[in-house]
Amino acid sequence: QVQLVESGGGLVQPGGSLRLSCVVSVSIFSTLAMAWYRQAPGTQRELVASITRGGATRYVDSVKGRFTISRDNAKTTMYLQMNSLKPDDTAVYYCNAFPSAFIDWGQGTQVTVSS
Repeated sequence: QVQLVESGGGLVQPGGSLRLSCVVSVSIFSTLAMAWYRQAPGTQRELVASITRGGATRYVDSVKGRFTISRDNAKTTMYLQMNSLKPDDTAVYYCNAFPSAFIDWGQGTQVTVSS
């Protein structure tokens, strides 16, 4: 059974940084395009950033220049470096395949940006 395990969230002040990790327990990880998604209270889950199997990246406009998505295929792990965090970034962050999030969702990791 494929599992997604997100970690690295926490409470941070505006302007701070966090690095999220997503460990994917699937041998075909290197063949998958992956993405980070987030869901704030009372809103729908939204795409934040994606990365192809070749490493090409795309970001939603609200995080461009602040977030960096990356992957380590040898470790079947994906990362999201988040800098200059804003209160609007507060959400539960999830990882999954992209564009079809076909893997069962993990529990996510909570990111709270507040002073």
